[in-house]
Amino acid sequence: MDAPAFPKRWKVSAPELIAETFSSRIWKVRLEDGSPAIVKALKPFDDVEDELRGEHYLAWRRGEGAVRLLGRDGHRMLLEYGGDTLLSEVLDKEGDNAATAIAAEVMARLFSPSKHPFPSELQPLRERYASLFKKAATDRDAGQASIYVDAAAIADRLLDDPHDVRPLHGDLHHENILQGPRGWLTIDPKGVLGDPGFDAANLFYNPLERDDLCLDPERIAHMADIFGKTLGQTPVAMLDHAIAYGCLSAAWHHEDENADDENRELSVAAAIRKVRLSF
Repeated sequence: MDAPAFPKRWKVSAPELIAETFSSRIWKVRLEDGSPAIVKALKPFDDVEDELRGEHYLAWRRGEGAVRLLGRDGHRMLLEYGGDTLLSEVLDKEGDNAATAIAAEVMARLFSPSKHPFPSELQPLRERYASLFKKAATDRDAGQASIYVDAAAIADRLLDDPHDVRPLHGDLHHENILQGPRGWLTIDPKGVLGDPGFDAANLFYNPLERDDLCLDPERIAHMADIFGKTLGQTPVAMLDHAIAYGCLSAAWHHEDENADDENRELSVAAAIRKVRLSF
């Protein structure tokens, strides 16, 4: 593929395509001083608004706990190079508890106070939960007392009485937390506004290929304890957020007719619910 023409004002060189997904192309480039940076070029796809809201989130966070937004041009972003070490690599080498502790530290930085007003472009958390509420309503109408129905009731309660309302990363997991010159930072936010428990929730379901961890009741209880302390919430609240989030994710997979991933998320949600009942 030919190298794209990036805006001259960015003064970048030596572009190297390092990743391509359904939503974007990721280029590693050199800044004028020779240091590395990333250009993320979004493709036209259904959820492009998620990525654009993430851009507003990064601009607001100003490098605290997340990579810096160095420039923007339409659907392209010039980003700080976050580093080479993924949190998943720490999990593999040092164990899950070490990775969970780092994730908690990163969350503490992400939710540190900012003197700048929240971006108006962020997606309200209730809006993000629309697919779960839709699936729960369908099940209720069909007379099915499914886990979706229970999870929607939990989500509704959490949304009605949030512990706190802050800008959220929206997609926090082991592949979106990496280590570089400035320590551990997050990449690829979605830009949501709501209770920070939502950001902790996704981590219970990750890494995706490690069901031995995600279904382990001791790991689930440990995460609930660590993340609860980090966010000033109870372990029970963390578990409720995790149940709601997992069923939201499953509802998205249901809409995509992806039964394997839907069932996987529901199995983890059921394991979390079992731990929740023991409190």
